[in-house]
Amino acid sequence: MTAPVFVVEQLPGGADFVLDGPEGRHAVSVKRLHAGEEVVLTDGRGHWAEGVVRAAEGKDRLLLTGLDTVHEEPAPSPRITVVQALPKGDRGEVAVETMTETGIDAIVPWQAARCITRWKGERGLKSLAKWRSTAREAGKQSRRVRFPEVTEVMSTKQVAALLAAADFAGVLHEDREHDSEALATAALPAEGEIVLVVGPEGGVSPDELDAFAQAGARPYRLGHSVLRTSTAGTAATALLLGRTGRWG
Repeated sequence: MTAPVFVVEQLPGGADFVLDGPEGRHAVSVKRLHAGEEVVLTDGRGHWAEGVVRAAEGKDRLLLTGLDTVHEEPAPSPRITVVQALPKGDRGEVAVETMTETGIDAIVPWQAARCITRWKGERGLKSLAKWRSTAREAGKQSRRVRFPEVTEVMSTKQVAALLAAADFAGVLHEDREHDSEALATAALPAEGEIVLVVGPEGGVSPDELDAFAQAGARPYRLGHSVLRTSTAGTAATALLLGRTGRWG
């Protein structure tokens, strides 16, 4: 099993380090790490260092050593972004968690016309904070050292601008009247930015489809079945990671 990952704001400049606070408490009281076990510290932005536990103190302090070398993981290419329409209840956190574990690079919350959930005021701030916290924890759990960015919630106009700037832009859309192209056979770029839109449970509206089409985004399907909005992004991410060679 790979070493557990803990997040720090800044990686240590020397061999020794004291991991305390919430991360130290998790390491000592939950993971119950002991002397001699290996750990990884990361800033979540691609920098990381391997170390060894020297000792545990109390319930929330882990003394580490061997952290002399800081590594940097290159930014992946092509970069994959999923625009995720706001699901009901806690399904948004499920989507963020599984997409992060799969390997997504960025998640854009989207206030689509047919979303039942509305991010407004204090509620919107709390929901965004929860998505970001979920991405951080899922990044640690999946042993990532470069966590996905979770942007501010975007409008349809803002999403269209994002699609227009992408090297590949698509919308997951099931259309029985006009057969969408399979994402599994779409021509993908070897580098640059891939942006894929996942609509709400009620589907992407005609006006939104028109706006995205004008931005250069074509409709695509994953398969013959229709996935829920909270799982479609994860399935699409896995497909794209495999097809672009990032899962090679």
